[in-house]
Amino acid sequence: MKETLTLNTLVQHVLAGTPLLAVATDNEQRSIKLVQTAIERAMKDLPQVPVWDCINGFSGQPATTAPQAALSWALEQPGAGVYIFTDLHWYWHDAPQIQRLLLNFIYQRGSQRKTLVFVANRFELPEVLQNQMVQLVHPLPNAAELSNFLESSRDNDPFIEALLREDNALQHLITAALGLDLLRLDRALRLARVSKINQLDEVVAALHLDKKRAIEQSGVLEFVDNRLSEEQVGGMENLKKWMAKREQAFGAEALAHGENLPSGVLLMGISGCGKSLFVKAIAARWYLPLLRLDMATVYEGTYGSPEHSLHQACRLAEAMSPCVLWIDELESGISDQGFKSGGGAASRVLGYFLTWMQEKQSPVFVAATANAIEMLPAEVLRKGRFDEIFYIALPGLKERRTIFEIHLRMQGFDPQQFDPEMLAHSSKGFSGAEIEQAVASGKFEAQSLQRPMTQKDIMEALGKTVPISVTMAEQIKKIEAWAFKRAVPASDQSGS
Repeated sequence: MKETLTLNTLVQHVLAGTPLLAVATDNEQRSIKLVQTAIERAMKDLPQVPVWDCINGFSGQPATTAPQAALSWALEQPGAGVYIFTDLHWYWHDAPQIQRLLLNFIYQRGSQRKTLVFVANRFELPEVLQNQMVQLVHPLPNAAELSNFLESSRDNDPFIEALLREDNALQHLITAALGLDLLRLDRALRLARVSKINQLDEVVAALHLDKKRAIEQSGVLEFVDNRLSEEQVGGMENLKKWMAKREQAFGAEALAHGENLPSGVLLMGISGCGKSLFVKAIAARWYLPLLRLDMATVYEGTYGSPEHSLHQACRLAEAMSPCVLWIDELESGISDQGFKSGGGAASRVLGYFLTWMQEKQSPVFVAATANAIEMLPAEVLRKGRFDEIFYIALPGLKERRTIFEIHLRMQGFDPQQFDPEMLAHSSKGFSGAEIEQAVASGKFEAQSLQRPMTQKDIMEALGKTVPISVTMAEQIKKIEAWAFKRAVPASDQSGS
Protein backbone atom coordinates (compact mmCIF):
# COMPACT_ATOMS: atom_id res chain seq x y z
CA MET A 1 0.00 0.00 0.00
CA LYS A 2 1.34 3.45 -0.95
CA GLU A 3 2.25 5.89 1.80
CA THR A 4 0.47 9.22 2.18
CA LEU A 5 2.74 12.17 1.50
CA THR A 6 3.01 14.58 4.42
CA LEU A 7 5.66 16.99 5.56
CA ASN A 8 6.70 14.64 8.36
CA THR A 9 7.00 11.57 6.14
CA LEU A 10 9.14 13.52 3.69
CA VAL A 11 11.42 14.81 6.45
CA GLN A 12 11.85 11.25 7.77
CA HIS A 13 12.73 9.86 4.34
CA VAL A 14 15.23 12.65 3.63
CA LEU A 15 16.90 12.25 7.04
CA ALA A 16 17.03 8.46 6.53
CA GLY A 17 18.64 8.96 3.13
CA THR A 18 15.95 7.03 1.21
CA PRO A 19 17.48 6.84 -2.30
CA LEU A 20 14.38 6.92 -4.55
CA LEU A 21 11.01 8.54 -3.86
CA ALA A 22 8.08 8.56 -6.30
CA VAL A 23 5.46 11.22 -5.53
CA ALA A 24 2.07 10.82 -7.24
CA THR A 25 0.22 14.13 -7.33
CA ASP A 26 -2.49 16.09 -9.13
CA ASN A 27 -0.63 19.36 -8.58
CA GLU A 28 3.04 19.21 -9.51
CA GLN A 29 4.00 22.64 -8.14
CA ARG A 30 2.22 22.06 -4.83
CA SER A 31 4.11 18.80 -4.31
CA ILE A 32 7.47 20.31 -5.31
CA LYS A 33 6.91 23.11 -2.81
CA LEU A 34 6.17 20.56 -0.07
CA VAL A 35 9.33 18.60 -0.93
CA GLN A 36 11.40 21.79 -0.79
CA THR A 37 9.87 22.74 2.57
CA ALA A 38 10.67 19.28 3.96
CA ILE A 39 14.27 19.51 2.77
CA GLU A 40 14.70 22.95 4.31
CA ARG A 41 13.55 21.51 7.61
CA ALA A 42 15.61 18.30 7.40
CA MET A 43 18.85 19.69 5.88
CA LYS A 44 19.10 23.40 6.70
CA ASP A 45 22.61 23.79 5.28
CA LEU A 46 21.58 22.39 1.87
CA PRO A 47 21.42 24.90 -1.04
CA GLN A 48 18.23 25.34 -3.07
CA VAL A 49 16.91 22.00 -4.35
CA PRO A 50 17.39 21.67 -8.14
CA VAL A 51 14.33 20.72 -10.21
CA TRP A 52 14.59 19.04 -13.63
CA ASP A 53 12.16 18.96 -16.53
CA CYS A 54 12.66 17.74 -20.08
CA ILE A 55 12.53 21.24 -21.62
CA ASN A 56 14.81 23.26 -19.37
CA GLY A 57 16.95 20.59 -17.70
CA PHE A 58 18.46 21.68 -14.40
CA SER A 59 18.68 25.47 -13.99
CA GLY A 60 22.09 26.73 -15.05
CA GLN A 61 23.07 23.36 -16.54
CA PRO A 62 22.28 23.56 -20.30
CA ALA A 63 23.74 20.11 -20.99
CA THR A 64 21.12 18.36 -18.79
CA THR A 65 17.99 18.51 -20.94
CA ALA A 66 18.40 14.84 -21.97
CA PRO A 67 17.12 12.55 -19.19
CA GLN A 68 20.18 10.28 -19.04
CA ALA A 69 22.53 13.29 -18.96
CA ALA A 70 20.47 14.92 -16.20
CA LEU A 71 20.47 11.76 -14.10
CA SER A 72 24.22 11.30 -14.57
CA TRP A 73 24.87 14.93 -13.58
CA ALA A 74 22.80 14.59 -10.37
CA LEU A 75 24.53 11.36 -9.38
CA GLU A 76 27.98 12.83 -10.00
CA GLN A 77 27.47 15.78 -7.63
CA PRO A 78 29.55 15.41 -4.46
CA GLY A 79 28.09 15.17 -0.97
CA ALA A 80 24.52 14.97 0.27
CA GLY A 81 21.73 16.34 -1.84
CA VAL A 82 18.16 16.06 -3.03
CA TYR A 83 17.22 16.30 -6.72
CA ILE A 84 13.66 16.58 -8.07
CA PHE A 85 12.73 15.12 -11.49
CA THR A 86 9.32 16.01 -12.97
CA ASP A 87 9.36 14.24 -16.35
CA LEU A 88 11.69 11.26 -16.01
CA HIS A 89 8.82 8.75 -15.71
CA TRP A 90 8.10 9.27 -19.43
CA TYR A 91 11.54 7.93 -20.39
CA TRP A 92 12.62 5.12 -18.10
CA HIS A 93 10.47 2.24 -19.46
CA ASP A 94 12.32 1.97 -22.77
CA ALA A 95 15.69 3.16 -21.50
CA PRO A 96 17.83 0.38 -19.94
CA GLN A 97 20.63 2.92 -19.42
CA ILE A 98 18.43 4.98 -17.09
CA GLN A 99 17.30 1.88 -15.20
CA ARG A 100 20.92 0.77 -14.82
CA LEU A 101 22.01 4.20 -13.55
CA LEU A 102 19.32 4.06 -10.88
CA LEU A 103 20.14 0.48 -9.87
CA ASN A 104 23.86 1.30 -9.62
CA PHE A 105 22.99 4.33 -7.51
CA ILE A 106 21.02 2.14 -5.10
CA TYR A 107 23.61 -0.67 -4.87
CA GLN A 108 26.81 1.42 -4.86
CA ARG A 109 25.84 4.54 -2.93
CA GLY A 110 27.58 3.49 0.29
CA SER A 111 27.20 6.18 2.95
CA GLN A 112 26.30 8.88 0.43
CA ARG A 113 23.09 10.62 1.59
CA LYS A 114 21.50 11.53 -1.69
CA THR A 115 17.81 11.32 -2.57
CA LEU A 116 16.17 11.45 -6.00
CA VAL A 117 12.51 12.53 -5.97
CA PHE A 118 10.35 11.78 -9.01
CA VAL A 119 7.09 13.75 -9.32
CA ALA A 120 4.27 12.71 -11.66
CA ASN A 121 0.51 12.52 -11.93
CA ARG A 122 0.73 8.74 -11.93
CA PHE A 123 3.47 6.10 -11.90
CA GLU A 124 3.92 2.86 -13.79
CA LEU A 125 7.33 1.76 -12.58
CA PRO A 126 9.67 -0.52 -14.51
CA GLU A 127 9.65 -3.98 -12.98
CA VAL A 128 13.26 -3.74 -11.78
CA LEU A 129 12.47 -0.54 -9.83
CA GLN A 130 9.13 -1.52 -8.26
CA ASN A 131 10.70 -2.87 -5.07
CA GLN A 132 13.44 -0.24 -4.97
CA MET A 133 11.33 2.92 -4.96
CA VAL A 134 9.20 4.26 -2.10
CA GLN A 135 5.86 5.42 -3.51
CA LEU A 136 4.09 8.35 -1.88
CA VAL A 137 0.69 9.80 -2.74
CA HIS A 138 0.04 13.51 -2.20
CA PRO A 139 -3.64 13.76 -1.20
CA LEU A 140 -5.90 16.64 -2.12
CA PRO A 141 -5.76 19.61 0.28
CA ASN A 142 -7.33 19.11 3.70
CA ALA A 143 -9.30 21.73 5.63
CA ALA A 144 -6.18 23.22 7.25
CA GLU A 145 -4.39 23.68 3.92
CA LEU A 146 -7.50 25.21 2.32
CA SER A 147 -7.81 27.57 5.27
CA ASN A 148 -4.18 28.67 4.92
CA PHE A 149 -4.67 29.22 1.18
CA LEU A 150 -7.78 31.39 1.65
CA GLU A 151 -6.28 33.36 4.56
CA SER A 152 -3.05 34.02 2.66
CA SER A 153 -5.03 35.11 -0.43
CA ARG A 154 -7.22 37.68 1.32
CA ASP A 155 -4.41 40.22 1.72
CA ASN A 156 -3.81 40.41 -2.04
CA ASP A 157 -7.35 39.75 -3.28
CA PRO A 158 -10.14 42.21 -2.35
CA PHE A 159 -12.73 39.74 -3.68
CA ILE A 160 -11.73 37.04 -1.14
CA GLU A 161 -11.35 39.67 1.58
CA ALA A 162 -14.95 40.80 1.00
CA LEU A 163 -16.23 37.20 1.08
CA LEU A 164 -14.45 36.39 4.34
CA ARG A 165 -16.05 39.33 6.16
CA GLU A 166 -19.35 37.45 6.42
CA ASP A 167 -20.08 35.33 9.49
CA ASN A 168 -18.62 31.81 9.29
CA ALA A 169 -17.61 32.53 5.68
CA LEU A 170 -14.23 30.79 6.00
CA GLN A 171 -15.81 27.54 7.24
CA HIS A 172 -18.46 27.61 4.49
CA LEU A 173 -15.83 28.12 1.79
CA ILE A 174 -13.59 25.38 3.19
CA THR A 175 -16.48 22.88 3.32
CA ALA A 176 -17.48 23.74 -0.25
CA ALA A 177 -13.86 23.46 -1.48
CA LEU A 178 -13.04 20.07 0.09
CA GLY A 179 -12.19 17.75 -2.80
CA LEU A 180 -10.76 20.53 -4.99
CA ASP A 181 -7.10 21.04 -5.72
CA LEU A 182 -5.66 24.51 -4.97
CA LEU A 183 -5.26 25.24 -8.68
CA ARG A 184 -8.89 24.37 -9.33
CA LEU A 185 -10.06 26.35 -6.30
CA ASP A 186 -8.11 29.41 -7.44
CA ARG A 187 -9.57 29.08 -10.94
CA ALA A 188 -13.12 28.75 -9.60
CA LEU A 189 -12.71 31.86 -7.42
CA ARG A 190 -11.31 33.84 -10.36
CA LEU A 191 -14.26 32.74 -12.50
CA ALA A 192 -16.68 33.82 -9.76
CA ARG A 193 -14.96 37.23 -9.64
CA VAL A 194 -15.22 37.91 -13.38
CA SER A 195 -18.81 36.58 -13.40
CA LYS A 196 -19.73 39.26 -10.84
CA ILE A 197 -20.75 36.65 -8.25
CA ASN A 198 -20.37 38.53 -4.98
CA GLN A 199 -22.63 36.76 -2.49
CA LEU A 200 -21.16 34.02 -0.31
CA ASP A 201 -23.98 31.53 -1.02
CA GLU A 202 -23.52 32.05 -4.77
CA VAL A 203 -19.77 31.45 -4.52
CA VAL A 204 -20.38 28.31 -2.41
CA ALA A 205 -22.85 27.06 -5.06
CA ALA A 206 -20.24 27.74 -7.77
CA LEU A 207 -17.64 25.75 -5.83
CA HIS A 208 -20.08 22.83 -5.43
CA LEU A 209 -20.69 22.87 -9.18
CA ASP A 210 -16.96 22.91 -9.91
CA LYS A 211 -16.43 20.06 -7.45
CA LYS A 212 -19.10 18.05 -9.26
CA ARG A 213 -17.30 18.68 -12.57
CA ALA A 214 -13.95 17.67 -11.05
CA ILE A 215 -15.41 14.38 -9.81
CA GLU A 216 -17.04 13.67 -13.16
CA GLN A 217 -13.75 14.39 -14.95
CA SER A 218 -11.98 11.90 -12.70
CA GLY A 219 -14.31 9.30 -14.21
CA VAL A 220 -14.09 6.85 -11.32
CA LEU A 221 -16.71 8.47 -9.09
CA GLU A 222 -20.09 10.01 -9.83
CA PHE A 223 -21.39 12.99 -7.84
CA VAL A 224 -25.08 12.22 -7.20
CA ASP A 225 -27.52 15.14 -7.07
CA ASN A 226 -29.61 14.05 -4.14
CA ARG A 227 -32.85 15.68 -2.99
CA LEU A 228 -34.48 12.57 -1.60
CA SER A 229 -36.20 12.72 1.78
CA GLU A 230 -36.73 9.86 4.19
CA GLU A 231 -40.50 10.21 3.72
CA GLN A 232 -40.03 9.00 0.12
CA VAL A 233 -38.78 5.62 1.38
CA GLY A 234 -41.51 3.24 2.51
CA GLY A 235 -40.93 0.74 5.30
CA MET A 236 -37.45 -0.29 6.53
CA GLU A 237 -38.32 0.79 10.08
CA ASN A 238 -35.38 -1.06 11.70
CA LEU A 239 -32.96 0.69 9.37
CA LYS A 240 -34.54 4.07 10.11
CA LYS A 241 -34.32 3.37 13.86
CA TRP A 242 -30.62 2.50 13.44
CA MET A 243 -30.03 5.93 11.91
CA ALA A 244 -32.16 7.68 14.54
CA LYS A 245 -30.15 6.10 17.38
CA ARG A 246 -26.92 7.50 15.96
CA GLU A 247 -28.48 10.94 15.72
CA GLN A 248 -29.67 10.72 19.32
CA ALA A 249 -26.21 9.65 20.48
CA PHE A 250 -24.09 12.10 18.49
CA GLY A 251 -26.49 14.71 17.08
CA ALA A 252 -27.50 15.24 13.46
CA GLU A 253 -25.33 18.35 13.15
CA ALA A 254 -22.27 16.50 14.45
CA LEU A 255 -22.83 13.68 11.95
CA ALA A 256 -23.12 16.24 9.14
CA HIS A 257 -19.67 17.52 10.16
CA GLY A 258 -18.24 13.99 10.22
CA GLU A 259 -17.96 13.70 14.01
CA ASN A 260 -18.41 10.09 15.18
CA LEU A 261 -19.70 9.17 11.73
CA PRO A 262 -20.22 5.38 11.52
CA SER A 263 -17.96 3.36 9.21
CA GLY A 264 -20.85 2.25 7.04
CA VAL A 265 -23.60 -0.26 6.34
CA LEU A 266 -24.05 -3.10 3.88
CA LEU A 267 -27.55 -3.35 2.43
CA MET A 268 -28.29 -6.71 0.85
CA GLY A 269 -31.46 -8.15 -0.56
CA ILE A 270 -33.68 -8.54 -3.55
CA SER A 271 -33.36 -6.26 -6.56
CA GLY A 272 -35.93 -3.46 -6.69
CA CYS A 273 -36.67 -3.35 -2.96
CA GLY A 274 -35.12 0.04 -2.23
CA LYS A 275 -31.45 -0.50 -1.36
CA SER A 276 -30.20 2.33 -3.57
CA LEU A 277 -33.11 4.53 -2.53
CA PHE A 278 -32.20 4.18 1.13
CA VAL A 279 -28.54 5.04 0.47
CA LYS A 280 -29.75 8.35 -0.95
CA ALA A 281 -31.99 8.83 2.09
CA ILE A 282 -29.01 8.34 4.45
CA ALA A 283 -26.97 11.03 2.68
CA ALA A 284 -29.92 13.43 2.55
CA ARG A 285 -30.86 12.93 6.20
CA TRP A 286 -27.32 13.62 7.39
CA TYR A 287 -26.76 16.47 4.87
CA LEU A 288 -23.73 14.72 3.38
CA PRO A 289 -22.58 14.76 -0.26
CA LEU A 290 -23.19 11.46 -2.05
CA LEU A 291 -20.52 9.86 -4.27
CA ARG A 292 -21.27 6.72 -6.27
CA LEU A 293 -18.62 4.14 -7.15
CA ASP A 294 -19.47 1.57 -9.81
CA MET A 295 -17.24 -1.48 -9.44
CA ALA A 296 -17.64 -2.20 -13.17
CA THR A 297 -15.88 1.13 -13.86
CA VAL A 298 -13.03 0.08 -11.56
CA TYR A 299 -12.39 -3.07 -13.60
CA GLU A 300 -12.98 -1.77 -17.13
CA GLY A 301 -9.48 -0.24 -17.26
CA THR A 302 -10.45 3.16 -18.71
CA TYR A 303 -8.86 4.99 -15.78
CA GLY A 304 -5.90 2.68 -15.19
CA SER A 305 -5.52 -0.61 -13.39
CA PRO A 306 -8.36 -1.74 -11.08
CA GLU A 307 -6.30 -1.13 -7.95
CA HIS A 308 -5.29 2.34 -9.18
CA SER A 309 -8.92 3.22 -9.95
CA LEU A 310 -10.11 2.07 -6.51
CA HIS A 311 -7.23 3.87 -4.81
CA GLN A 312 -8.09 7.07 -6.71
CA ALA A 313 -11.77 6.77 -5.74
CA CYS A 314 -10.95 6.30 -2.05
CA ARG A 315 -8.53 9.25 -2.11
CA LEU A 316 -11.17 11.49 -3.65
CA ALA A 317 -13.81 10.36 -1.15
CA GLU A 318 -11.42 11.09 1.74
CA ALA A 319 -10.64 14.54 0.32
CA MET A 320 -14.38 15.31 0.15
CA SER A 321 -15.14 13.91 3.60
CA PRO A 322 -17.43 13.99 5.44
CA CYS A 323 -19.41 12.25 2.72
CA VAL A 324 -21.28 9.05 1.83
CA LEU A 325 -19.50 6.69 -0.57
CA TRP A 326 -22.11 4.55 -2.29
CA ILE A 327 -20.66 1.32 -3.69
CA ASP A 328 -23.36 -0.17 -5.87
CA GLU A 329 -23.50 -3.95 -6.39
CA LEU A 330 -20.38 -4.61 -4.36
CA GLU A 331 -20.31 -8.29 -5.32
CA SER A 332 -19.71 -7.42 -8.99
CA GLY A 333 -16.21 -6.23 -8.12
CA ILE A 334 -15.35 -8.04 -4.88
CA SER A 335 -16.51 -11.65 -4.81
CA ASP A 336 -15.27 -15.13 -3.96
CA GLN A 337 -15.48 -16.12 -7.62
CA GLY A 338 -13.64 -13.01 -8.79
CA PHE A 339 -11.06 -13.37 -6.04
CA LYS A 340 -10.30 -16.98 -6.94
CA SER A 341 -10.41 -16.67 -10.72
CA GLY A 342 -9.38 -13.06 -11.30
CA GLY A 343 -5.79 -13.50 -10.25
CA GLY A 344 -3.59 -10.67 -9.12
CA ALA A 345 -5.86 -7.68 -9.86
CA ALA A 346 -8.88 -9.08 -8.00
CA SER A 347 -6.81 -10.04 -4.95
CA ARG A 348 -5.09 -6.64 -4.86
CA VAL A 349 -8.44 -4.83 -5.12
CA LEU A 350 -9.84 -6.95 -2.28
CA GLY A 351 -6.73 -6.40 -0.14
CA TYR A 352 -6.73 -2.65 -0.65
CA PHE A 353 -10.46 -2.33 0.00
CA LEU A 354 -10.28 -4.32 3.25
CA THR A 355 -7.28 -2.36 4.51
CA TRP A 356 -8.86 0.97 3.62
CA MET A 357 -12.16 0.09 5.31
CA GLN A 358 -10.32 -0.94 8.46
CA GLU A 359 -7.84 1.92 8.69
CA LYS A 360 -9.43 4.96 7.03
CA GLN A 361 -9.19 7.99 9.28
CA SER A 362 -11.38 10.37 7.30
CA PRO A 363 -15.14 10.44 7.98
CA VAL A 364 -16.32 8.54 4.90
CA PHE A 365 -19.55 6.60 5.45
CA VAL A 366 -19.50 3.58 3.12
CA ALA A 367 -22.97 2.50 2.03
CA ALA A 368 -22.60 -0.66 -0.03
CA THR A 369 -25.40 -2.57 -1.73
CA ALA A 370 -25.36 -6.20 -2.83
CA ASN A 371 -27.90 -8.48 -4.49
CA ALA A 372 -25.93 -11.73 -4.07
CA ILE A 373 -24.21 -11.30 -0.73
CA GLU A 374 -23.27 -14.99 -0.58
CA MET A 375 -20.70 -14.20 -3.29
CA LEU A 376 -18.78 -11.82 -1.01
CA PRO A 377 -15.64 -13.09 0.76
CA ALA A 378 -15.99 -13.66 4.49
CA GLU A 379 -13.34 -10.98 5.17
CA VAL A 380 -15.70 -8.28 3.84
CA LEU A 381 -18.55 -9.37 6.12
CA ARG A 382 -16.76 -9.56 9.44
CA LYS A 383 -17.47 -6.97 12.12
CA GLY A 384 -15.29 -3.89 11.87
CA ARG A 385 -15.64 -3.44 8.12
CA PHE A 386 -19.30 -2.38 8.32
CA ASP A 387 -21.21 -1.31 11.42
CA GLU A 388 -24.17 -3.43 10.42
CA ILE A 389 -25.48 -5.69 7.64
CA PHE A 390 -29.17 -5.19 6.82
CA TYR A 391 -31.37 -7.51 4.79
CA ILE A 392 -34.04 -5.75 2.73
CA ALA A 393 -36.85 -8.19 1.92
CA LEU A 394 -39.94 -7.79 -0.23
CA PRO A 395 -42.24 -5.20 1.40
CA GLY A 396 -44.96 -6.40 3.74
CA LEU A 397 -48.60 -5.35 3.64
CA LYS A 398 -48.20 -2.15 5.66
CA GLU A 399 -45.08 -1.20 3.68
CA ARG A 400 -46.79 -1.79 0.33
CA ARG A 401 -49.60 0.54 1.38
CA THR A 402 -47.06 3.23 2.30
CA ILE A 403 -45.20 2.74 -0.99
CA PHE A 404 -48.44 3.12 -2.98
CA GLU A 405 -49.22 6.36 -1.12
CA ILE A 406 -45.71 7.69 -1.80
CA HIS A 407 -45.83 7.01 -5.53
CA LEU A 408 -49.38 8.30 -5.92
CA ARG A 409 -48.24 11.60 -4.40
CA MET A 410 -45.13 11.66 -6.58
CA GLN A 411 -47.36 11.22 -9.66
CA GLY A 412 -49.50 14.16 -8.55
CA PHE A 413 -52.48 12.25 -7.09
CA ASP A 414 -54.20 12.39 -3.69
CA PRO A 415 -53.95 8.88 -2.11
CA GLN A 416 -57.32 9.46 -0.39
CA GLN A 417 -59.00 9.29 -3.81
CA PHE A 418 -57.79 5.67 -4.10
CA ASP A 419 -57.87 2.62 -1.86
CA PRO A 420 -54.20 1.99 -0.91
CA GLU A 421 -55.29 -0.86 1.41
CA MET A 422 -56.83 -2.79 -1.47
CA LEU A 423 -53.88 -2.03 -3.70
CA ALA A 424 -51.53 -3.35 -1.00
CA HIS A 425 -53.50 -6.60 -0.70
CA SER A 426 -53.49 -6.99 -4.49
CA SER A 427 -49.72 -6.59 -4.79
CA LYS A 428 -48.48 -9.39 -2.52
CA GLY A 429 -44.98 -10.44 -3.60
CA PHE A 430 -44.34 -7.18 -5.48
CA SER A 431 -41.17 -5.16 -4.96
CA GLY A 432 -41.16 -1.40 -4.43
CA ALA A 433 -39.91 -0.87 -7.98
CA GLU A 434 -42.77 -2.98 -9.38
CA ILE A 435 -45.32 -0.98 -7.37
CA GLU A 436 -43.82 2.26 -8.70
CA GLN A 437 -44.07 0.95 -12.25
CA ALA A 438 -47.67 -0.16 -11.75
CA VAL A 439 -48.69 3.38 -10.70
CA ALA A 440 -46.74 4.88 -13.62
CA SER A 441 -48.33 2.40 -16.07
CA GLY A 442 -51.81 3.18 -14.74
CA LYS A 443 -51.23 6.90 -15.21
CA PHE A 444 -49.92 6.35 -18.75
CA GLU A 445 -52.94 4.23 -19.67
CA ALA A 446 -55.32 6.91 -18.37
CA GLN A 447 -53.47 9.67 -20.21
CA SER A 448 -53.59 7.72 -23.47
CA LEU A 449 -57.40 7.66 -23.11
CA GLN A 450 -57.41 11.35 -22.05
CA ARG A 451 -59.09 10.77 -18.68
CA PRO A 452 -58.08 10.83 -15.01
CA MET A 453 -56.40 7.71 -13.56
CA THR A 454 -58.61 5.41 -11.50
CA GLN A 455 -58.06 2.53 -9.10
CA LYS A 456 -58.97 0.14 -11.91
CA ASP A 457 -56.04 1.36 -14.04
CA ILE A 458 -53.56 0.45 -11.29
CA MET A 459 -55.24 -2.88 -10.61
CA GLU A 460 -55.03 -3.80 -14.31
CA ALA A 461 -51.35 -2.84 -14.36
CA LEU A 462 -50.75 -5.10 -11.35
CA GLY A 463 -52.61 -7.94 -13.05
CA LYS A 464 -50.37 -7.72 -16.12
CA THR A 465 -47.18 -7.87 -14.04
CA VAL A 466 -45.42 -11.08 -13.09
CA PRO A 467 -43.66 -10.07 -9.85
CA ILE A 468 -40.04 -10.79 -9.03
CA SER A 469 -41.18 -13.12 -6.24
CA VAL A 470 -42.41 -15.46 -9.00
CA THR A 471 -39.70 -15.04 -11.62
CA MET A 472 -36.86 -15.35 -9.07
CA ALA A 473 -38.52 -17.56 -6.44
CA GLU A 474 -35.59 -19.98 -6.02
CA GLN A 475 -33.01 -17.19 -5.80
CA ILE A 476 -35.08 -15.27 -3.26
CA LYS A 477 -35.36 -18.36 -1.06
CA LYS A 478 -31.56 -18.76 -1.13
CA ILE A 479 -31.04 -15.10 -0.19
CA GLU A 480 -33.55 -15.31 2.65
CA ALA A 481 -31.95 -18.51 3.98
CA TRP A 482 -28.51 -16.88 3.95
CA ALA A 483 -29.76 -13.71 5.68
CA PHE A 484 -31.80 -15.51 8.36
CA LYS A 485 -29.03 -15.51 11.00
CA ARG A 486 -26.40 -13.37 9.30
CA ALA A 487 -28.16 -10.02 8.79
CA VAL A 488 -30.53 -7.68 10.59
CA PRO A 489 -33.95 -7.36 8.92
CA ALA A 490 -34.43 -3.80 7.64
CA SER A 491 -38.17 -4.13 8.27
CA ASP A 492 -39.89 -5.06 11.52
CA GLN A 493 -42.57 -7.12 9.74
CA SER A 494 -42.71 -10.10 7.42
CA GLY A 495 -43.16 -9.83 3.67
CA SER A 496 -46.81 -10.92 3.78
